[in-house]
Amino acid sequence: MARLIRKRETLLFAVIVVMIAVFSTRAADFATPDNLAGIFNDTAILIILALAQMTVILTKSIDLSVAANLAFTGMAIAMMNAAFPGLPLIVLILAAVLIGAALGSINGFLVWRLEIPPIVVTLGTLTIYRGMAFVLSGGAWVNAHQMTPTFLSVPRTPILGLPVLSWVAIIIVALMYMLLRYSQFGRSAYATGGNPTAAVYAGIDTGRTKFLAFVLSGALAGLSSYLWVSRYAVAYVDIANGFELDSVAACVIGGISIAGGVGSVAGTVLGALFLGVIKNALPVIGISPFTQMAISGTVIILAVAFNARRERNRGRIILRDRAAAEIRTEAAA
Repeated sequence: MARLIRKRETLLFAVIVVMIAVFSTRAADFATPDNLAGIFNDTAILIILALAQMTVILTKSIDLSVAANLAFTGMAIAMMNAAFPGLPLIVLILAAVLIGAALGSINGFLVWRLEIPPIVVTLGTLTIYRGMAFVLSGGAWVNAHQMTPTFLSVPRTPILGLPVLSWVAIIIVALMYMLLRYSQFGRSAYATGGNPTAAVYAGIDTGRTKFLAFVLSGALAGLSSYLWVSRYAVAYVDIANGFELDSVAACVIGGISIAGGVGSVAGTVLGALFLGVIKNALPVIGISPFTQMAISGTVIILAVAFNARRERNRGRIILRDRAAAEIRTEAAA
């Protein structure tokens, strides 16, 4: 029980519960099941993007192009739907995933084969993908009346009280948990970020692992592009602008170490929900958008400081345990 209480995820969950309770004193219906379900639905796309970002960060990399990937892919499939309304929805969704994965593979290739730092690569492709979206569309918007009803309605369709969008997020969370916990790729990702040298000696191709992480990140961004465009019924160059920072923030708040190799799916989901609760609650209680930005930034800095302190303490514990083992060995000799 004590171990459960000390876990980062338990603490973050408790903070979210307290926040909901506090905000409900200012807005009576804030804590109702319908409103909480709405907050989860509003946060569903961020959850998927945060999991994409988490996969890359685990390998000691970062993907700042994830939202630009979403923007270009969303524009591409919205234009496909407008130009070819007879295309089945499943074809459009698969196209979105494949386009997103292709863009992610470009990042992965540059990081893997050319050994360019991930932050430099993805800063560059962030601008390139946004520019590609503008070139593809000519700066024009694709509006709701240009898209087919099926394309727009599926994510909003309720199933067992939740929209399909929420169920997609839940399924992605479950799949990512299984992938990172039980698959060879998941073990390789943690090892690559946690101790690259040891990972190489263990026979892990760290470059290939990073490449696959970027491909997976791109595929999830591609899926998110359809969900975003269909939910908001519009595609334009600047959709999801700034979401790359929100995805990083969700990971950091959820306990994902920027140094790589540390973090959990549960922590990432809770980090995204933390941001979702704040973004839904602050306007309700009359906080200005600029103050909201300051609060979000403060939370991120505090989360980074907390993570750094925890990792420093863990290092001290390791050193202390190693010193104790050496003393026991000398005493036995």
